[in-house]
Amino acid sequence: MRKPTNQTVMHSYPGMVAIVTTSYNGQDNVMAAGWHSYISFQPPIYGVAIGHERHTYELMKKSGQFGVHFLPMEKAQFIQQAGVYSGASTNKFFLGEMEYDRGITIDAPILKDAYVAYECQVIDVNRYGDHDWFVGDMTQFYRDDDLFLDNGLPNDEKLSVPLYLGSSTYTSLGERKQFRID
Repeated sequence: MRKPTNQTVMHSYPGMVAIVTTSYNGQDNVMAAGWHSYISFQPPIYGVAIGHERHTYELMKKSGQFGVHFLPMEKAQFIQQAGVYSGASTNKFFLGEMEYDRGITIDAPILKDAYVAYECQVIDVNRYGDHDWFVGDMTQFYRDDDLFLDNGLPNDEKLSVPLYLGSSTYTSLGERKQFRID
């Protein structure tokens, strides 16, 4: 039975984890971000929350750019590693055997295994408690069309989308239902 509590209850999972990349002064980094969102369709704008203590935080503040990536379930271990290890002391790309190219409109790494990726130029940063919300103009888009249906939805037979449950645990999409309301 539901009851009142005086403790913070964090319940936004299961959810997709975005992989954020950035680069500044020749230093590349990657991290997992559970708090992220589209902000606008036209113009295309995306936001991501980065903790002040994260190595990525300073690199993004200084570079003014970032990449956002979504990886398949087969890369869930890399997603977890990107969220646990610090880029200040660990080359997470090397650790996770993750290959990348340079962005087209930004200098950040764009992960080769991402089924969707965005390049973003920072247009605003706001502090909310222990995180800053980085807002970026989406300047380049990537999608592996072979993994999507004609209607734009993921093809479940070809793509397993990982969902983070918490406590280092991931699951993938299961049953799918479509509702038409007239």
